[in-house]
Amino acid sequence: MASLEQNLVFQSLSSSPNARLLRGAELGDELAAALWTNHHDARDYQGPDHHTLSCYLAGGTGTFRRERPGAKGSPDKLCVLPAGHESSWVINGDIRLAHLYVSPQRFAASAVTLLDREPRELQLRESTFLEDPRLAGQFRQLVSLDWNEPGERLLASSLAHEMISHLLLSQVGLRQGLKLKGGLAPHLRRRLVDYIGQHLDQALSLGELAQLAALSEYHFARMFRTSFGLPPHRYVLQRRLLRARELLQHGHLALGEIALVCGFASASHFSNRFREAFGAAPGLLRAARS
Repeated sequence: MASLEQNLVFQSLSSSPNARLLRGAELGDELAAALWTNHHDARDYQGPDHHTLSCYLAGGTGTFRRERPGAKGSPDKLCVLPAGHESSWVINGDIRLAHLYVSPQRFAASAVTLLDREPRELQLRESTFLEDPRLAGQFRQLVSLDWNEPGERLLASSLAHEMISHLLLSQVGLRQGLKLKGGLAPHLRRRLVDYIGQHLDQALSLGELAQLAALSEYHFARMFRTSFGLPPHRYVLQRRLLRARELLQHGHLALGEIALVCGFASASHFSNRFREAFGAAPGLLRAARS
């Protein structure tokens, strides 16, 4: 995902004389969050290239979409705004709201792993003023964390992943009448997901994965990207990093052991990759958890 300042929803609010950014941060792994106040405003979102999940933390009873003027917001109401959507908003009174921005690539990788579906088959359902106590509670937990403190930012990123998983299970449906062309057959996709998950501690080459699908490396790489939304090396790295983060949060292995279990050449290599993805060293996540 582009940097936060290049995010179209973020830009729209930033350009308003009435909206005020209280804080914002890139959480790593193509996720970002922002906390806003706004009052007596009108905003349009025209085809952003990312998904936006928003939650009203205070106010909102005078807020509505021009397309649906009868529905009004209120505290703990949520809006799911998929990439590419268009919406026009009128804000009467004062509101305080939080946004979670998710790249389509991040969403696609989660969809493959959690739902065993190609991202092309799925669509995130647009929803206005949704009631979901669990997501609303997670949003309030998210804004209670200090995103500028590296350890707490890592906790915020982990929480954001939990929120994405909940969205996938509750707000995603199959595209109707879709005829997929290209990509890997479902049984090959499942075989690759399982194989990669079972061999994260080993060096996984493009040739090895291509052999599982009985394809040349060139054709495999193209078809993998079509089916998974990511090139093979990025998908494998994401699986390694997410597994490592899970072990940091819920286990007691030393960093060197986690590095080996997750297929990194050394603790320093693991730390560098983790810092590149999430913006902080892995030891900070364990310290923040404690």
